[in-house]
Amino acid sequence: MRDLADQPIGVFDSGIGGLSVLQALMAELPHERFVYVADSGHAPYGERGDAFVAERTHAIADYLVAHHHIKALVVACNTATAAAIHEARMRYPQMPLVGVEPALKPAVALSQTGRIGVIGTRGTLSSAKFAKLLDGLKGQAEFVIQPCKGLAHAIERSTGHPAANAAQQSEVHRLCQAYTEAMGPFGKGTGQIDSLVLGCTHYVFATDELRAILGPEIHFLSTGEPVSRQTRRLLETQGLLATTDQPNAARLTQLFTTGALIDLQTAALRWLHLPAQQCSKAEGLR
Repeated sequence: MRDLADQPIGVFDSGIGGLSVLQALMAELPHERFVYVADSGHAPYGERGDAFVAERTHAIADYLVAHHHIKALVVACNTATAAAIHEARMRYPQMPLVGVEPALKPAVALSQTGRIGVIGTRGTLSSAKFAKLLDGLKGQAEFVIQPCKGLAHAIERSTGHPAANAAQQSEVHRLCQAYTEAMGPFGKGTGQIDSLVLGCTHYVFATDELRAILGPEIHFLSTGEPVSRQTRRLLETQGLLATTDQPNAARLTQLFTTGALIDLQTAALRWLHLPAQQCSKAEGLR
């Protein structure tokens, strides 16, 4: 069991958005090694069908098990969680497997106006999993749901590539403004939206733009910290926490991509302070 405990934890997303979850995981579990896959070569997931997303989820899970011998898997993508996590759990019944979901329950507890905004991809917000989550909170708050076509892709382009220019960043701002304006007034007054659930891991990297548009009083809720705490709980339950004397775990973390390597390298340095040599192309994963 101890040999298995010292194996890495797999994490994947359709692109760099899942780095926001990896960031929280590394803070919660500093002695663990991680293997991250950005499936940027097949992004965005949110605009694709469930069958495609499920196929990619299984391919990446199989790759992480076969090539990196992971002990646990974190699906750091709302769309992939909604489309494929049930099948992934059946495929790997012994493995701790954690998905992400929009933080609706924490938003209900936090909101004072009772009016909560939710932004996400079409794939996430139209899923049966999201509908069930929403139905379980019926009567507890009013949710304003806004699919944000193109936003995750715009964030991917503006955050990853070192040559990201003002026009690309402006596109992120434009989309954030258009989608939040379509949701209605934000604020602390009666009938206003006072909490915004970021229903895509990419959207964490647009927090500055959203804050500039919506102001300092609006609560933003993401999934990184709850996911990291749940991952710790599952590892503890199964006796799979890494030995505490493992040195420099962050330096042993590896990041892979099916897309442009320079995009992942730039994002990893910017958000996780990990050097370029810890990023590679995902050889063996198509």
